[in-house]
Amino acid sequence: MTEATMPQATITEEMIASMRAKAGIELRIDHSVYNEDASRIAVLRFVEGIGEVNPLWADTELGEASPFGAAVAPPSFVMGCFSGLQFGWPGLGSFHSESTLRFHRPIYIGDRIKPKCIYQGFSGPKPSSFADQIVIDHFHNEYTNQHDELVAEIDWSVINYERGTAIKKGAKSDVAKDLPQVWTEEALVDIEARVLAEAPRGSSPRYWEGVAEGDQLDELTRGPIGTTDEVAFVSGGGAPIPRLKANGVALRDYQRHPAWAFRDPDSSALEPIYAVHYNKHAAVAMGVPLQYDVGFQRQCWHINLLTHWMGDSGWCKSASAQYRSFVYHGDVIVMGGKVDKRYIDDDGEHCVDVSTWARNQRGQNVMPGSGTIVLPSKDSDPIKDRARS
Repeated sequence: MTEATMPQATITEEMIASMRAKAGIELRIDHSVYNEDASRIAVLRFVEGIGEVNPLWADTELGEASPFGAAVAPPSFVMGCFSGLQFGWPGLGSFHSESTLRFHRPIYIGDRIKPKCIYQGFSGPKPSSFADQIVIDHFHNEYTNQHDELVAEIDWSVINYERGTAIKKGAKSDVAKDLPQVWTEEALVDIEARVLAEAPRGSSPRYWEGVAEGDQLDELTRGPIGTTDEVAFVSGGGAPIPRLKANGVALRDYQRHPAWAFRDPDSSALEPIYAVHYNKHAAVAMGVPLQYDVGFQRQCWHINLLTHWMGDSGWCKSASAQYRSFVYHGDVIVMGGKVDKRYIDDDGEHCVDVSTWARNQRGQNVMPGSGTIVLPSKDSDPIKDRARS
């Protein structure tokens, strides 16, 4: 064997009818739940796995001195409890394409988070430049704590495509010829200086009255993205789909679900489809020229951008992003944004709406996004109303 292969199928009327019948069901997700307990070490592993440098998260002393009154997890931690799962469309490739997150309550160290996932159906089939036709699945996740309080919700979409066509088109891609990116030593020194300059606002409040429409968000840089960045996210930060397993435990899963794995031509080992994020053979078999980042990983970077700007006294009410193009190993991403609107919403909260971007070294906006942030004001405290008494 000289190359990895994965099942290839075309979208049929039988597939469409089968998936249409599943719309509205609550899915079984036990095999993809990753963290249930927001222990201090689980939160630290998540924070480190997403490259988050804000010292607030999981620190007892800083948490007690903050408006939260105790140690907390970052809002994105729910994605490390459960993010998604492989579902339906046998033989098709898939990738996560967009998410909208709404945050309702803080997650305190010691909380137990229970997720659930509802399949809402799909749109399509529709034509695509990446593969001849695609279908787009839509899911809704809810996360509650041990008090049955709704902590967060995520609406997310997955593009499913015909692998065979994608492989043929990918082989002709101009981008593939220039991967991975080659950086000069001078460029790397500059990139790493920008990464190290990342400075969350922290305990200094950003008041609503001091913000104006058009204000720029502080930029964040990620990269060059490497294998360990993906392994750190998968093992400590993100929720693999399904959980990664070894030896006979994994083999039993793959015998029950053959489409979950492929045989690596170098090692002869069965590897999960999820290895597209750290195994080149897997990526090529998926129709992509090189390993690439995880969609929810990119969403975590987006939330870092928002929470760093707002400071520890603000509240991220919602965050939306689309994952356009792949962030390949070796790529560098620079993120930024601006304030579009400043207003008091129907809940009486002092809000700002922001639009965001994430550009790679090729000038592509790989993650256009938006967010709604509640800031402290002389008249209100967004954390006090959400903090646990």
